[in-house]
Amino acid sequence: MNPFRTPVRHLFFTGKGGVGKTALSCATAIALADEGKRVLLVSTDPASNLDEMLGVSLSNAPTTVPGVAGLRAMNIDPERAADEYRARVLGPYAGVKSEEEIHTLREQLSGACTTEIAAFDAFAELLAGGGDAASFDHIVFDTAPTGHTLRLLQLPKAWTTFLDTNEHGASCLGPHSGLTMQRDRFAAALATLSNAKETMIVLVARPNATALREAARTSFELAALEMKNQMLVVNAVFHASARDDRVAIAFERRGDEALAAMPEALQALPRFDIPLAPFDMVGLPALRAFFSGELAENAATATDPPQRFAGLGEIVDELARGNHGLVMVMGKGGVGKTTIAAAIAVELAARGVPVHLSTTDPAAHVAATVEGSLPGLRVSRIDPVEETRAYTERILARKGASLDDEGRALLREDLRSPCTEEVAVFHAFSRMVSESHRSHVVLDTAPTGHTLLLLDATGAYHRDVMRGLSEKDAGRLITPLKRLCDQAETKIIIVTLPEPTPVSEAAALQADLRRAGIEPFAWVVNASLAASGTRDPLLRRRVTHEVSQIERVRRDYATRVATVPWVAEEPVGEARLRALVRGVPSN
Repeated sequence: MNPFRTPVRHLFFTGKGGVGKTALSCATAIALADEGKRVLLVSTDPASNLDEMLGVSLSNAPTTVPGVAGLRAMNIDPERAADEYRARVLGPYAGVKSEEEIHTLREQLSGACTTEIAAFDAFAELLAGGGDAASFDHIVFDTAPTGHTLRLLQLPKAWTTFLDTNEHGASCLGPHSGLTMQRDRFAAALATLSNAKETMIVLVARPNATALREAARTSFELAALEMKNQMLVVNAVFHASARDDRVAIAFERRGDEALAAMPEALQALPRFDIPLAPFDMVGLPALRAFFSGELAENAATATDPPQRFAGLGEIVDELARGNHGLVMVMGKGGVGKTTIAAAIAVELAARGVPVHLSTTDPAAHVAATVEGSLPGLRVSRIDPVEETRAYTERILARKGASLDDEGRALLREDLRSPCTEEVAVFHAFSRMVSESHRSHVVLDTAPTGHTLLLLDATGAYHRDVMRGLSEKDAGRLITPLKRLCDQAETKIIIVTLPEPTPVSEAAALQADLRRAGIEPFAWVVNASLAASGTRDPLLRRRVTHEVSQIERVRRDYATRVATVPWVAEEPVGEARLRALVRGVPSN
């Protein structure tokens, strides 16, 4: 059964990373196209994997999907959108302003906030029905993980308000010539998102407490933005067929308990459950089976996993040898970064190593994962709202005193810009990097796309402060980027799941890091059933695929790999987190 057989024109799939948004949005778009509809499938995720899912190379223009008549797909490429935005802003000044003035404008447009608003501009055009959107019956949006998506959905109101109240025509994005022409588009986007006759918000979750809490939080925040036409899809619901298999029964029980304790905000929504598949949802045949009830596999052979997997404890052993350093835990949303970061920090603290555990993720759950206080462990988060407030106060105090009334008014307007938050978060991140020179800091990062934007800001800052310095002075100056590139100071740990798409996305992240001169320290393959000993037929078929992905990581991508087993109980609290480090299986 397909719950989206007669949908509104715009469908938004959102939720915590790793819950299956891309598979569900692809399956929905294919099902609609197979019914004769003209469908556009759009990813707003900077770390999109639509290409791999559909088996076609995509760009920021609609591309025909072979094998699905009527379906086109595209990725909103933030960098390309930013380039086009800069060209639009700078174009009118060619031959009018001096080279020095144009250079200053170009520098203003080099930050991560420009990338964000430019990507939103492309998104808003589709919502407003202009350009490529006009010829389609339905537009299906596969969004980034929740924190990034909420930021995107808040931008119409934020930027419309900013443009309405800014009287001076300039901001950290340069002159408003690139923005005011889009004012009507922003307003139309906001109206479309709030119109239940045009837009459906699909909250996607898995049957686990964290994903359901995230869906409930998202539901509340979207309702506050007047986006109340919501439904809930619970993906990967499992029922054990081997009733004597303790792992399978535990797997089933954990899902049932999470659903029974579902937040009240979700209980009121229309709900659709999708069963756990025995294989990764990649390729048209698998995606077409998504709603058919035929999630079965022809080649159902299962192989025994290797007897020995390197565990997380071996990585912690290496980290504990130093007396300071930054550990950055990175990866796509939903792979368990928060759990792995918390487990590393708790184990270090238990060994007598003072450590600061923090997060850059807007949807942070580090404190709830640690569940209590431990000697030697400090837990915090980089709160975008608080960091923006503190940053704004510092800038007003430092610069405002020397300005006249008009100058102070202009400065306040500039600081009300939504992209001030990006700058504030970068400054907080830089403080964490500096702190790691004196002690251990474990940083749970936001999902990949958001983190790469933060690293882009780090690189831009590095280039800016190095510009004009002599070689000797540049060699003495230690910027955040230099610390990130120094493996003696920073250990990057990439977390993935033992599935084809998460592994491919982790490999793409590693390639991006290497282009920035940052070499990952280790990979962690999380939540693996391969070490559990399960005999359930469906789970055994998943194990077969897991083993091939673990070997792929070892062979192609990483010299240091740890495998963390799936566990029956939510890995919350000191005892369970330390059990993960020791590699205690779920049975």
